[in-house]
Amino acid sequence: MINLSKSKILVVEDNETNIDLLVELLGDDYIVSVALNGEKALDIVNKNPPDLILLDIMMPGMDGYEVCRRIKSNEKTKYIPIIFLTAMNQDDDELKGLDLGAVDYIKKPFNPKIVKHRVQNNLELKKYRDSLEQLVNEKTSELALTQDVTIESMGTLAEYRDPETGGHIKRTRNYVLILAKYLSKKPKYKKLLDDETIELLYKSAPLHDIGKVGVEDKILLKKGSLTHEEFEKMKLHTIYGRNAIKNSEKKLGENSFLRLAKEIAYTHHEKWDGSGYPRGLKGEDIPISGRIMAVADVYDALISKRVYKPPFTHEKAKTILIDGKGNHFDPGIIDAFLELEEEFRQIAIKYADFEEERINLLKK
Repeated sequence: MINLSKSKILVVEDNETNIDLLVELLGDDYIVSVALNGEKALDIVNKNPPDLILLDIMMPGMDGYEVCRRIKSNEKTKYIPIIFLTAMNQDDDELKGLDLGAVDYIKKPFNPKIVKHRVQNNLELKKYRDSLEQLVNEKTSELALTQDVTIESMGTLAEYRDPETGGHIKRTRNYVLILAKYLSKKPKYKKLLDDETIELLYKSAPLHDIGKVGVEDKILLKKGSLTHEEFEKMKLHTIYGRNAIKNSEKKLGENSFLRLAKEIAYTHHEKWDGSGYPRGLKGEDIPISGRIMAVADVYDALISKRVYKPPFTHEKAKTILIDGKGNHFDPGIIDAFLELEEEFRQIAIKYADFEEERINLLKK
């Protein structure tokens, strides 16, 4: 049995005799408050929402129908069950109240047993609904956490192949986040970057290089320049990544949280002028996810220490990005980078892997 003893009931009634009767009838089992008119009722509901409202229809000033309409139109109070109290017996009157969102009717004069049963039944229904909603929220949060952990774990797996890039995931996902938020305010990109997409971009960014798990160590960890043949094999990591995520996506559905991860893994090496890989996409044919990731990934590669190069300063990295505007990178995203460059630098400093990188980034 559900414990309803702490349930709060608001009685909205202008007749003192009816108020006394309802308070006496319900006061021993519930916490009962009273409002003598519609305005006072709305004030109480907004300040201290009850679990159930017993609402008289015929009141001076604002009638019960209007009170109900306002409560149901408020996102914070619309789920409070309302039982109308009425002396009216017309079906049309009852239907009007139900159409406004009331859950039940109690007709005057009151039958005490009916009042108690209907109050109890509707409170129990509300408690069950609230419990179910809480359970759904908990399961949703648990699923979201599982998704986040899965993505980060998969991304970290790729980074283990190259122990010198441990902070790469943290840096690039934060670059992606600030770029996406900034671009979402620009007319050109606004429709492409709603809040849900931005969140998915942030969550999915760590998987951009997941395909590197399929690249041989002798190529991935080579200290010198790659030969043409080696570079062709390295380029396959975009396809390996796309295919790995695509296989997972088949089980989770095309609208899963992996949708953007697949795009990012596959397209973050495409170039604005069409000279990138694996497909040679050009301009806006490249998904926005890939275009954003390209800037984030290249900036981070430049300011990071690698087996084949020392870390560059922020200024040198910025110069290279500017030189790539309109050929390697989407010009609008480079403009966004320039507006956000200090935030980029601070993210890189915060998550630097080596002191050498941090010192370089602190140089003006």
